[in-house]
Amino acid sequence: MALVPGTLSPTRKVPAHIARPEYVGKPAPAPYTGPEVQSAETIEKMRIAGRIAARAMEEAAKLIEPGVTTDQLDVVAHEYMCDHGAYPSDLGYRGFPKSICTSINEVICHGIPDSTVLQDGDIINIDATAFIHGVHGDLNATYLCGNVDEESKLLVERTREALNRAIKAVKPGRQVNIIGRVIESYAKRFDYGVVRDFTGHGINTSFHSGLIIPHYDSERATQTIKPGMTFTIEPMLTLGSYDYDIWEDGWTVVTKDRKRTAQFEHTLVVTADGAEILTLP
Repeated sequence: MALVPGTLSPTRKVPAHIARPEYVGKPAPAPYTGPEVQSAETIEKMRIAGRIAARAMEEAAKLIEPGVTTDQLDVVAHEYMCDHGAYPSDLGYRGFPKSICTSINEVICHGIPDSTVLQDGDIINIDATAFIHGVHGDLNATYLCGNVDEESKLLVERTREALNRAIKAVKPGRQVNIIGRVIESYAKRFDYGVVRDFTGHGINTSFHSGLIIPHYDSERATQTIKPGMTFTIEPMLTLGSYDYDIWEDGWTVVTKDRKRTAQFEHTLVVTADGAEILTLP
């Protein structure tokens, strides 16, 4: 049965002493004009932000079971980030009303936590980003709710594997399109769709720096990977078409054929010989 929007709870409060990203209260963030290669100090701050985001996501995921609402997951992640001095980056980003994204079944990304109740057999993605010390850490993962069918389990496992393979492909001197090439070639083995219009992105003091990381083999993604670059990889694979619709809320992206989709994400820094994951708990 296709998902429908639920009811939103009131906007959650963030303690006044927690620093806000510059975009809060504005229609859009200021364009990022800094470098894609970050200083050691910025990278260390991103490790802290990434760790908080990862732990907030894990805490929320502990609640996943039939009968729980996506809004309850948002409460846990929001409170964890605030309790650890971090601002939930999603809250107020281009007007987004909640602190994490919760994307169920056919929702590709940007699902809004609300009164929707998780059902036995659902799959759900939690996407959490924390802002602290002036930088962001961003990750997501797809979880199983109750007794999930084998086809959906395999989709989730293989999407995680696609991310892992893409991370291993990151090497200084290669072009960014190696990432999408690895993901797409793996996904094609199982006839999965690879979402094209929603991508990985540069991240640092800016939530989205302007650097684009496609998850398919793109001729345009010719930027050279350099040590110190920080970005996300977040493949979205589908059981059917990668075409999509967007709900009237302007955020929730669903597969056009309403078939299921899964996603995994980490924030990375490029090292001298590969990549380090910055969003580990």
